Amino acid sequence: MPSVSVNELQTLKRIPRTTDLGNFRPVQKIAKSVPGFEGEGFPVNRAFINLTLQDLDPFIMMDEMGAVEYQVGEAKGTPWHPHRGFETVTYMIDGIIEHKDSHGGGGRITNGDTQWMTAGSGLLHIESPPEKSVLEGGLFHGIQLWVNLPKSKKWSLPKYQDIRSHDIELLSSSDGGSLVRIIAGRLSEDISGPGSTMTPINFFHLTINPNSAVELNWPTGFNALGYALSGNGSVGQERQPISPGETCLFGNGDKLLVAGSRIDTESAKLELILLGGLPINQPVAWYGPFVMNSKDELKEAFDDYRSGKLGTIPANYSIPQGYQQ
Repeated sequence: MPSVSVNELQTLKRIPRTTDLGNFRPVQKIAKSVPGFEGEGFPVNRAFINLTLQDLDPFIMMDEMGAVEYQVGEAKGTPWHPHRGFETVTYMIDGIIEHKDSHGGGGRITNGDTQWMTAGSGLLHIESPPEKSVLEGGLFHGIQLWVNLPKSKKWSLPKYQDIRSHDIELLSSSDGGSLVRIIAGRLSEDISGPGSTMTPINFFHLTINPNSAVELNWPTGFNALGYALSGNGSVGQERQPISPGETCLFGNGDKLLVAGSRIDTESAKLELILLGGLPINQPVAWYGPFVMNSKDELKEAFDDYRSGKLGTIPANYSIPQGYQQ
């Protein structure tokens, strides 16, 4: 169960019902994720691997990290590595991870927190489990999303933003049966999340109980993607079934519908990441840790990394006890 949960949904403000005007977005495609490993060997699901960059714009990729129950000494992270030209968003659904970067940013996020790192002109960073996780083990489950930056912002100064779980906007669906967490973006003029974004996007996490549904107004200029973490449910007015590890790419329209299972069990709750953003509509040159607009800019990024222009590992960095890089 996600760390940020609410037992009494009736205590939350309800999302207003959508009007009869407008059109629900149809299901354009259901794409399956592909399992893999990242960093020093932690398991991930490559959520968007079967979608195109045109489908995803302004997003680049998304990994579901875990869920995995680490035993003593098993917790893993990533070694120091560079980034330039985009933002990384790490949402810890359950568990703990620590972040440090070569510009002095960083911190610890745990159980519903989000770190929003703007790589911009470039930096080095590392994500590693804290000593307690290495020595004791525990649940590790999260999302890492890459958000592209337009050409005019790719050379922005790097920055780091902590979004704490208690700052996330919590709402119930209009029928009172589901929980909507707004991490970033805007649902209406007076309902928005705490995340500050360089490009207009929505980043929501839905928990949809059986026999409930979430109807949302959605900006017509945004794309819309729903990734199922667990449980059962359906997407669109056509009630297309969606299963864990699948992403729904919605078509055009100004409203979204995601429904829970008709089977009333705890395991049937649909946990879904809902994303949307305003397409940047610029060339994308992506290789490894760099997302630029041209091959020449990619070459420059690699040259700058090799020459140390993206930063150096801080002298005061120490490896957690029991942790092997």
